[in-house]
Amino acid sequence: MRHGDPEQFDRLEFLPGEEAQVDYGEGALTIDPRSGRYRRPRLFVMTLRYSRRSFRRVVWQSGQQVWAQLHEEAFRYFGGVPSYVVLDNLKEGVLKPDLYEPELNPIYSAMLAHYAVVADPARVADPNRKGCVENAIQHTQGTALAGRRFETLEAQNEFLRHWEETWASKRIHGSTRRQVEAMFQEEKPHLRPLPVAAFRIFTEVVRTVCDDTTVRVDSSYYAARPASIGSQVVVRIYASTIEIRDRHTQALLRVHPRMAHPGSVVLPTSERPFNPSRQTAALLESAGRIGPQTRALCQQMFDTEGRVGQRAMWGIVGLSRKYPARLVEQACAHAIGNRIYRYKHVRATVQRLFERALERIDAAPDTAASLTQDHPLIRTPAEYGDLFSRAVRRDADDNGRQAEAYDDRAPVTRARVTCATPASSGATSAPAAASHLKLETQPHDDHAGN
Repeated sequence: MRHGDPEQFDRLEFLPGEEAQVDYGEGALTIDPRSGRYRRPRLFVMTLRYSRRSFRRVVWQSGQQVWAQLHEEAFRYFGGVPSYVVLDNLKEGVLKPDLYEPELNPIYSAMLAHYAVVADPARVADPNRKGCVENAIQHTQGTALAGRRFETLEAQNEFLRHWEETWASKRIHGSTRRQVEAMFQEEKPHLRPLPVAAFRIFTEVVRTVCDDTTVRVDSSYYAARPASIGSQVVVRIYASTIEIRDRHTQALLRVHPRMAHPGSVVLPTSERPFNPSRQTAALLESAGRIGPQTRALCQQMFDTEGRVGQRAMWGIVGLSRKYPARLVEQACAHAIGNRIYRYKHVRATVQRLFERALERIDAAPDTAASLTQDHPLIRTPAEYGDLFSRAVRRDADDNGRQAEAYDDRAPVTRARVTCATPASSGATSAPAAASHLKLETQPHDDHAGN
């Protein structure tokens, strides 16, 4: 028979506060409140590698949130956190075991990041890497819980806490030949301090962005931009908030308050597509920039006709893009004075005022007139500034694009400039004749048949 050489194991030694090991075992028989029968709960144990001080807690069921909460309770029990946590490849902690890059459970990973702890999963089928906690579980089962039964989980947890503080921590450890509590007092100053706020437990789900740029969570809808329609995002559901993150980079995209009523929609108005029924305030604001009479007329139209009156309001506001605002303001004042709340009446009045202004220009003598800054056809500097600002925002201004649908095309005005030259090219001092400026109006092709 062949006899192989025995395998040699290394003696692992760690600094105070460097490492903790965690694992599950089986607790003592306890009455299950659902069935009324005795069964064994799961025994969670975290052991500090340097001092061998342990935290023990039994639970009926485990999961992502329970696993993270048990770690938090252990950290607070010790009064600090170690640098590393060695764990087995159970699903609560590791989604995909891998020797080089194991994939951690997202909730567990977020909890460790909150406490600035690094997870160090053991290799598959390598219990010796976390032999300290394995021995702690066996020691608990063979000493504290052997032959015992409990009526409730609370009773068993209270017994384990009392046993740890009065017996297990007072014992002389077999390997170090030192008291566990004395070594823990040496290790405790090396544990990193706890953060001020506790970790917020959450549930993580994957959702697809709907065609209205929202994601559905618990029968409510939350805005997901800048995520594109049809893409998948990660949603973290907290007790009072909702976080939407990029699925690949985990970058935070949006944060919303969690809605209590099903069917709620959290979507800002600025992210919704254009809808005239929601643009009353914007229309009245645009009308107010033209003048108080224009705003008063638009308000009267909305009060009288409601949502249907917005069409006429769009038309009136759009007139200021083709005609001077003072003419639109005069036309609105005329409509209010005559109680004619119609867009066509305002448009006809503006066109009539515009034509009269052109006639006054044509009737003026051809002699050079003195320059003036005040004329019905001359816009004020404030109007030019407003027109320039609107031109810059033209591509992004949905209100302007919608107003185009209700605008009539105004007459096209063109200017013809003729300059007189001296009668004789040989004259040296003859003054040049005054330039003659004449404005002509030509109807647009769309009005040619009217």
